[in-house]
Amino acid sequence: MMANLVTSLCCVVLAAVVVAYAQRRSQLVARNQYERRGSDVTMQCGSLESDASVSWKVNGTDIEAQHHLNGPKLILTQVDLDHNGLYSCFQNPHGERRDTIFLHIGIPPQEPKVTCRSNTYPKGFYCSWHLTHPTFIPSNFEVDVQHNQHSLYVQKDPVHKNRCHVQFPEVFSSSPYKVNVTAVNALGKASATLSFEESAIVKPDPPERVTASPIRLNPRRLEVSWHSPATWPDIDTFPLKYFLRYRPLIHDRWQHVELLDSTSHTITDAYAGKEYIIQIAAKDTEIGTWSDWSVAVHATPWIEDPLPITTTTEVDFPNETKTSPIPSSKAPQKAEPPVGRAARVVTFFSPLLLGMMLLFM
Repeated sequence: MMANLVTSLCCVVLAAVVVAYAQRRSQLVARNQYERRGSDVTMQCGSLESDASVSWKVNGTDIEAQHHLNGPKLILTQVDLDHNGLYSCFQNPHGERRDTIFLHIGIPPQEPKVTCRSNTYPKGFYCSWHLTHPTFIPSNFEVDVQHNQHSLYVQKDPVHKNRCHVQFPEVFSSSPYKVNVTAVNALGKASATLSFEESAIVKPDPPERVTASPIRLNPRRLEVSWHSPATWPDIDTFPLKYFLRYRPLIHDRWQHVELLDSTSHTITDAYAGKEYIIQIAAKDTEIGTWSDWSVAVHATPWIEDPLPITTTTEVDFPNETKTSPIPSSKAPQKAEPPVGRAARVVTFFSPLLLGMMLLFM
């Protein structure tokens, strides 16, 4: 009997300890409080009575004197983003922490900006959205797509946070689609609705792998080729047409060529020797709008290789043996006229004859 009584008392004490610990733990875990920018904010220190004496800290620092204290309440006036922080209150006189509040200052969302586009026609389309003004606090988005008074399945994009994908329930439908996007945060919500027909949102991605090459012996031509966008699912059933633009870098004016169901073109009026910039856009042959321009490529028409320059130091004569000149580091000397053998003998003996004549005189 005594043993059962002791066991019961232990259980009661243990339960009381667990409850007290849970209450204390709940007081120590920070709770979120969201408030509108520019408003006056009141924060309550837990469940303390109105006559309790408390002190406050924000991010570990004592609260500034200009804030108003009213018992266990802290009143902030015209809050702004710099009021964000972790607020803690302590009950006097022992300074025991009684509550922790994480204050978030922001604004309610305004109507989101919504756009929809089909770059995978006729498989489906995607819609994306963004807020034109920041809210400074987290916002979520709810998306609803209607067609013929039926809600369509919406698949969130795994990469882009503010994007979803929708499959076309039928092709060549004349019934409009209605997309509603609602932005929601802790301070409010706002919605925007976009209505469109299937044909109005078709816009392919730009052509891919664009190349431009010179044509040998043609100084005014460039050969351009490209591939249809990989995202376009059925190029045979839904062909694309293309729009090519090109210009030399020295000019600002583009030249344009529209091509139907072709992925190559030869430019025939290029300026010889001038570098060109080339881009291409794509469009469904019947509906939708033009894609963005492809990544720009650069090319220069064929330039004839200059002939090698040769240096000739002597004249070649037929049937004449040539000798290689001996390299010399000295400057060339002035050439003397050729002198015959007899002339050289007279030149040698002329001083001797002159001396004999003077002797006999």
